Amino acid sequence: MRWSFQTLNALVDTEVRALPPDMQARFLRFGDIIEQSGFQALPRDSVKHLEGKLWELRITGRDGISRAIYVTAAGRRVVVVRVFIKKTQKTPPRELELARQRAKEAL
Repeated sequence: MRWSFQTLNALVDTEVRALPPDMQARFLRFGDIIEQSGFQALPRDSVKHLEGKLWELRITGRDGISRAIYVTAAGRRVVVVRVFIKKTQKTPPRELELARQRAKEAL
């Protein structure tokens, strides 16, 4: 059974569109790889477990780094709940809290 890759809602779509073009392209490419071949086909170190059901896709680009926080829902479904440009070493607590709130909608 194949994976599906989607964003939670229009707000997350807007967050993706706010990324620089090269990071948007990488995000979409990661989604295609997950749907076509699964997580094992992603580049090494591109996925990290955050806590509980929250995971992140680690996206790099010419202008820095960004993160797409996601959950895996029933039926091998990946739902991206938050996308942001990362400016600090650790994922900021406010980003995790927002992702936790949105994850409740996805699950």
